[in-house]
Amino acid sequence: MKKKIIIDTDPGQDDAVAILLALASPEELEVLGVVAVAGNVGLANNSKNALKVVELSGRTDVPVYAGCSRPLRRTLVTAEHVHGDTGLNGPDLPEPAIALQKQHGVDFIIETLLAHEPGTVTLCTLGPLTNIAMALNKAPEIAPRIAEIVMMGGAYFEVGNITPAAEFNIYVDPEAADVVMRCGAPITIMPLDVTHQMQSTRPRIDAIRALDNRSGVAVADMLTFSESFDLKKYGWAGAPLHDPCVTAYLLEPGLFEGRLCNVAIECASELTVGMTVADYWHVTDRPRNATFMRNGDAEGFYKLLTERLARLP
Repeated sequence: MKKKIIIDTDPGQDDAVAILLALASPEELEVLGVVAVAGNVGLANNSKNALKVVELSGRTDVPVYAGCSRPLRRTLVTAEHVHGDTGLNGPDLPEPAIALQKQHGVDFIIETLLAHEPGTVTLCTLGPLTNIAMALNKAPEIAPRIAEIVMMGGAYFEVGNITPAAEFNIYVDPEAADVVMRCGAPITIMPLDVTHQMQSTRPRIDAIRALDNRSGVAVADMLTFSESFDLKKYGWAGAPLHDPCVTAYLLEPGLFEGRLCNVAIECASELTVGMTVADYWHVTDRPRNATFMRNGDAEGFYKLLTERLARLP
């Protein structure tokens, strides 16, 4: 059965790959819309990048919306040092010919969840959770209608990548993440614990470039650009590929394993703000609100990614 999904994103090279993987899989995934949020860079560039990626995929039937331009209560923190000044440095993608929808992305999320049967729309979040939290705050009645929230964010065993304690997406808007974690909808989290295992080694990037289609070349250029920061930082054979884990989970959940546990967000501590505190060993009796993934099959993941990207123009 085809899954209806909304992709909420701050593209980002790895976001772009996650979107392309979804748009290359129309038999399994019906992408109802792509909503941009401020995160890796500001909203204007993220929105333009989302348009560019949708256009690159050839799926210009998919509408793109702009959401929130800043976190709920904090000053926006961005990551040009990783993603470049546009947020999508690497490939030379043309200015988009398609335009943003006029409706605000948050209103699109609310309207879509209310218009579809309860339990049929999945939210796939690849950036800070501002748009989702705003939608939940504005229309709390959508929470029980959400089929699942599958998010890239957080870390527990791998701790942080923007501070020693926090992963970037959660750190940018911890209050939004807190709202989402408490909403009662089924949640699956792809944390750094999993994404750090999905390393875009040179042979894996070369295999994607060898597809020799427009999308394969663009993805290889993206990953070559964005990995230089991580290779220097971690000293691994390849940089982690974060956001496509969300799409891969929707397509082949068996690639990942984890457990249902309580996940809470630190919003108060100056030292650990944005930390995802996962009660992985069930040492408290706090309610188990999220499936927290811990391991993934990297070979299977890159096989799926390469096979699907080959279908694009």
